[in-house]
Amino acid sequence: MRMTKFKLWRAAGAALVLGLAACGGEGGENGGERGQAGASGEGGEAGEAASPPAPEAASAGGEAGEAGAATAYAGVDGAQLTAMRLQHLKGFVLVAQQVAASGASEEAEVLVQQGLLEVYDPATAAFGGFNVAPVRAAGADAAALAAAAQAIDAARAPLTYDHAALTARMVDIATGLYQGVNQADFVDPIEYQHSLGAALAARDALVSGRTALEHSNARAYREAVAELDRFIALWPAVSAPEHPASYAQVLAQGSRVRFALSPYL
Repeated sequence: MRMTKFKLWRAAGAALVLGLAACGGEGGENGGERGQAGASGEGGEAGEAASPPAPEAASAGGEAGEAGAATAYAGVDGAQLTAMRLQHLKGFVLVAQQVAASGASEEAEVLVQQGLLEVYDPATAAFGGFNVAPVRAAGADAAALAAAAQAIDAARAPLTYDHAALTARMVDIATGLYQGVNQADFVDPIEYQHSLGAALAARDALVSGRTALEHSNARAYREAVAELDRFIALWPAVSAPEHPASYAQVLAQGSRVRFALSPYL
């Protein structure tokens, strides 16, 4: 419980980082990128500033992980930014669903509140007219969590955005957050769950775009799903194990997911 309270305080600082990132994404930082799905992807996606942070940043701990995740927002604007914010928030709901199913109801409720604090509260304007009430009311009840996820899906559905680019960005967020998992003398269980949520949100984004992506390139879609499944397998349980995968492993597999997605980007 002490770790959870500490994380909530630290999340306030992370919220400021993400809020600044949102301002950058909507302002002058969007050169060279097309946020709408009607454009041909997000030009230069595989090699631009949204790529996962360098491995040496891992030594800086959880705060470096939060900042690394925030860089994934660089250059994103318009409907693509709204979809990304919604999907990032959904990641917290998805991992909370798994945590609640394991019987840790208080922990699940805290995860939803952390998602609101870190993703929604610092950038409400980026969510358009999203009705956040179902998420705020989610708690740890299975039906309420499902309603929160459905509310996010309903807000995302009318948007025109690039599913493959959204998937890649969520992989970047998961990788950035994972920098804070393996500390010198402990494993951060909260950062582990936050990064898992982003990984689950990446798969959710890919699956939601299945029809269009398969129609465009069925082989690339199959390879992307397979690589993303291998990425998620690096989180073997909903709670952090004693010896989690290394950041280098997560970074390398994230790069494989991006490579599999490259025909779309």
